[in-house]
Amino acid sequence: MIKGNIIIKGGFKLGLIALLTVVFTGKLFAQDPEFTQFYANQLYLNPAFAGASYCPKLSLNHRNQWPGISGSFVTNSASYDQHVDALSGGIGLLVLNDRAGEGTLNTINVSGIYSYELQVTRKLTLRAGVQGTWAQKRVDWDKLTFGDQIDPRRGFIFNTNEVQRDEPRSFVDFSAGLLGYTENIFVGFAVHHLTQPNESVIEGISPLPRKYTFHAGVQIPIDSKGEPATLSPNVLVQLQENFLQINFGMYYNKGPIYGGLWYRNQDSFIASIGFEAGILKFGYSYDITVSKLTNQTAGSHEFSTGMKFDCKPKKPRFRTISCPSF
Repeated sequence: MIKGNIIIKGGFKLGLIALLTVVFTGKLFAQDPEFTQFYANQLYLNPAFAGASYCPKLSLNHRNQWPGISGSFVTNSASYDQHVDALSGGIGLLVLNDRAGEGTLNTINVSGIYSYELQVTRKLTLRAGVQGTWAQKRVDWDKLTFGDQIDPRRGFIFNTNEVQRDEPRSFVDFSAGLLGYTENIFVGFAVHHLTQPNESVIEGISPLPRKYTFHAGVQIPIDSKGEPATLSPNVLVQLQENFLQINFGMYYNKGPIYGGLWYRNQDSFIASIGFEAGILKFGYSYDITVSKLTNQTAGSHEFSTGMKFDCKPKKPRFRTISCPSF
């Protein structure tokens, strides 16, 4: 445990100070990075999504959370998945990088995913997914200062007596998920961090809390002149340690254009828009903070890019999932 007070260069505020303070006092209970374009990053939401679109699919996501606060949280992910007939299911690869405090705390995850498909009835399809992850957390000590470096009159002039621990923490993690869907209805459940691995970057034990995710939605065709249109009400519930997040909202799709509006429990509204052009799709969302942090965070920005490649005609019995693209 580090005994001295930690002072973070640049005057980092709010969430980052709390995060790093907890990291260096021996035990960490953090939440996973989040993406608000849930269905533009399906493998991160639920491993059972691997191969659900049948054809090969590449997804790239970038999120900048609270850019108004010095040292914001920046998260990037890239994923690839496709259905493989010989495996009776889908495979996927997910890579994620999360940088808190301009890289003061850096996390890298690399995951391999397999999902098994079961045609229960002519209308109902089930998928069960498993995910294995190699993860690494590292602290950049050069970006930290400590209380014993301060002279009351001259400021930071002393060397710290704290022992730097430059070795990163690496560990293996496992997750699983289920997904059920018909032509217009889908329901999913996932559990991440099944073994609650130790992610402490210093001495001691900091188990990574399990994350439970429930998501569901329905596609409702609506009358529209010209191109077909749909409304899709959705709900997402996540629980990790004592942090409960409930999101509910609606997507609208007409032709190549998508739009959505979500509300996250007493915290923010999420507005999103996207469009598809051939095999490409692009999306943007903005989190409008409505809590007491409104004037300080400058919201959150998220961008997504996807490519769904052409492939051989799917088997007559194969049913792809109908859910929003963003």
